[in-house]
Amino acid sequence: MKTNLTLSIDTRRKRKDGMCPIIFRLSHHRKTIAISTGFAVPPEYWNAKNREVKRTYKGVSSVPRLNNMLTKKKTELRDDINLLEENKQLQGLGITDLKRMLTKSTRKISFFEYTQELIDEMEEANRFGNARAYKSALGALKNFHGKKSLRFEELNYSYLKKFETAHLKKGNSLNGLSTYMRTIRAIYNKAIHQEIVSADNYPFRKYKIKSQPTAKRAISKDKIKRILGLQLESDSPLFHTRNYFMCSYLMNGISFIDMAFLKVGNIIDGRIQYRRQKTARPYDIKITQQLSSILDYYLKDKGKEDFIFPIVRREDIQDQYYDVQWERKRYNKRLKEIAELCDIEEKLTSYVSRHSMATNLILSDVPINALSKMLGHSKLQTTEIYIKNLPTHIMDEYQERLEI
Repeated sequence: MKTNLTLSIDTRRKRKDGMCPIIFRLSHHRKTIAISTGFAVPPEYWNAKNREVKRTYKGVSSVPRLNNMLTKKKTELRDDINLLEENKQLQGLGITDLKRMLTKSTRKISFFEYTQELIDEMEEANRFGNARAYKSALGALKNFHGKKSLRFEELNYSYLKKFETAHLKKGNSLNGLSTYMRTIRAIYNKAIHQEIVSADNYPFRKYKIKSQPTAKRAISKDKIKRILGLQLESDSPLFHTRNYFMCSYLMNGISFIDMAFLKVGNIIDGRIQYRRQKTARPYDIKITQQLSSILDYYLKDKGKEDFIFPIVRREDIQDQYYDVQWERKRYNKRLKEIAELCDIEEKLTSYVSRHSMATNLILSDVPINALSKMLGHSKLQTTEIYIKNLPTHIMDEYQERLEI
């Protein structure tokens, strides 16, 4: 059977008082999710071999009774799983729907509770990037709402407009609001799909998400050459910053997080092969001579499982994402120093290398279909955004070609 249920403690959710939640870890179709038991114990009082609370624990009046309750609940859940299998319902259920059926959640779940469940599921599946975006939107809504609970029915068109007004009134950007709203919309769509809320209440039929074009981020080849030509010692804080920027530029504008997780084993026959963290799309990039001259510094004395760049330093997957976040902040801060050294007026960020690569290829008359593939876009419309951001003087030159 592909569905399993085990008792465990969740050490990743350790509370401030040192207690860890006792959970049922449900595995279904190669995915896992936690089902709360409502109990918690210090980790040193959990018997991992027998999957029960140790008798020496003094935090409850009767440890045997607690263990019996947990065993009884596990038996009930196991019986429910068997019944679903007998009725040929189990195979077609996703893990979230299965959890909801097993916990028989008939109470009205709030938007905040539901979002937190999604965040927990994402973190369980090591999708920390998506979880971070959901946490950000949830935090913004909670700060605005000012109450512990938000019913789905409250999250209507009028509510979204008030949230929009409050966000912009604080001087926040329209694109920041757009990011929040797209996340809220995605959460609401998931809730409709899981029949938690009726589609009749869907507020995004009327509310339209607004955004504005971002400022041009690309810099010219001449300025790229200035960055490449910087004379920096290997012990300089800017040494890695310059190299990360150039590697991103020369690797088809690879994102910082994808670059951080590249391993020596991703290099195969003079090419870098990997899947993008954000979309899981495969990339296959030739290592040019210029790129090789930078990579060689980082590849010395490393094995296939070693990360190429000194960005990820810890072993736990969640800690690794924190490593990337921290290093990206330092990277963007030091790019400002790079810009000053190279007399570059434009603001340099981790995105500039990608936009510059795309823009410079457009100016070199690379076909848009080829550029779209290099950037990993699934739609040409996405690639066309880069064309809209071409420098004004280039558009002037194109216009001059009209003269007879």
